[in-house]
Amino acid sequence: MLFSIFLILGGLPGGPSPSGIGADVQAYRFSIVLSDSTNRIQGLAGIQVRFTENETSFRLDLEKTMTVSAVTEGGRPVRYAQDASGVTLRVHADANSVHTYAVTYVGIPRDGLIISSNKFGHRTFFGDNWPDRAHCWLPCVDHPWNKAPVEFLVTAPARYQVVAGGRKTEERDLPGGMHFTHWVEKVPLPTKVMVIGVADFAIQRLPDVGGIPLYTYVFPENKERGFHDYALAARILPFYIRNIGPYAYEKLANVQSKTIFGGMENASAIFYYEGSVGSPGLERLMAHEIAHQWFGDAVTEGSYAHLWLSEGFATYMTHLYMEHTYGADSLKAGLRLDRNRIIAFTRYSSRPVVDIHRVGGYMALLDTNSYQKGSWVLHMLRREVGDSLFWRGIRMYFARYDGRNAHTQSFRRVMEEVSGINLETFFHQWIYSPGIPLLRLSIAGHTLKVEQAQSQPFSFPLEYTIGDDPRVFRVRIHRKITLIPLPPQTTGQIHADPGVNLLADIRVNP
Repeated sequence: MLFSIFLILGGLPGGPSPSGIGADVQAYRFSIVLSDSTNRIQGLAGIQVRFTENETSFRLDLEKTMTVSAVTEGGRPVRYAQDASGVTLRVHADANSVHTYAVTYVGIPRDGLIISSNKFGHRTFFGDNWPDRAHCWLPCVDHPWNKAPVEFLVTAPARYQVVAGGRKTEERDLPGGMHFTHWVEKVPLPTKVMVIGVADFAIQRLPDVGGIPLYTYVFPENKERGFHDYALAARILPFYIRNIGPYAYEKLANVQSKTIFGGMENASAIFYYEGSVGSPGLERLMAHEIAHQWFGDAVTEGSYAHLWLSEGFATYMTHLYMEHTYGADSLKAGLRLDRNRIIAFTRYSSRPVVDIHRVGGYMALLDTNSYQKGSWVLHMLRREVGDSLFWRGIRMYFARYDGRNAHTQSFRRVMEEVSGINLETFFHQWIYSPGIPLLRLSIAGHTLKVEQAQSQPFSFPLEYTIGDDPRVFRVRIHRKITLIPLPPQTTGQIHADPGVNLLADIRVNP
């Protein structure tokens, strides 16, 4: 996900807490009726639940603007109570039993389903669930740890086309100028990427990529340029399949949309901001969102404290795609820009990447730590273990957690297994501790002095060159002050980190 220029939010309230502790949603089936005469939607949610313990209640997250009128199981009424943030069902469930509940509701979405007009003045409907906004229009367990397959059965005015995750299994015209569309996603998803897009679209099917259907959905006014620009997906997708692993979904649709984000990685139906067509940064944006299909969608962070497993991964995979496509200088340029942002960020923030005590709502986690610093950690890990083992670890991590949830320790264990290296110190200082090294380098006589000016020393390899000598010297730094003897004939300026491999604020005194 990348921010839109329209998003100027400091954070949301904390949102619903993880619900359904003694239960696991197995599948969702959402029937939604949309209208042009009102923003009110009618919904019927089918929710299949496997109970892991004996339970007398089951709670669904649902925004209070969505009014529930009935809950049934097998056609029989189920008692329920609705409050400001959800619906509590009174159930009689034994451990290991499976129940399917039907929830009938109606209301005007406050958020989550963005009913608006696009830049051409045409009405649109776009799901926009991240991080915990699905419950603003869908009864669900609105937390990334509870993944489930999903179906959307959408009834809307016939002038619209409907896109969603998975495969379109049916569509037909209905009386009264309405149209019915049925999408089925069989792969378990977190609620953050379960969406629909309903608008007047121009649609193009591109040649399949490895048997995967590839589609473009753009507003008709942007058809010519949009079809050209979004076709970039055809060269991005193979890079990730080749290097990470199989694509998890039945198709990939890239969709021009109207939401609050610059890009949102909805599984197999990625939404891009309406100004993305013709934008100079579109290739990076698409590479970022397509990378999320592996990291964030297929492998999902178990909690938002570990968001870097989604955003940091997508950011670095974008750099690696650009390196592959345009060369090593592209990678170095991107890393330098990101490092400058991290240095500026650390001057006013003392939070670690994995921040379990973060306050201010999930939106506040969309920061430099989760994106740029998470990406830089992966880059340094790649240099620590080497390219071959890094990619082997990435592939193993994806294969092991595909369709599941992961935490930072999950990733660390995989990389240790692949590399045979104890990475406890690496992850502790770069992920679980705040800040970065503040390095001050100076030469006195024939000695290079390396001082770490921050309170706690880091351990890392420092590379440097001297003057015009092309040789790269490498030394392990782990103390507050390290003195490095230089050859007597040494002349010229010290150039620290010439390969752009160290995340540090480096200053070299003459």
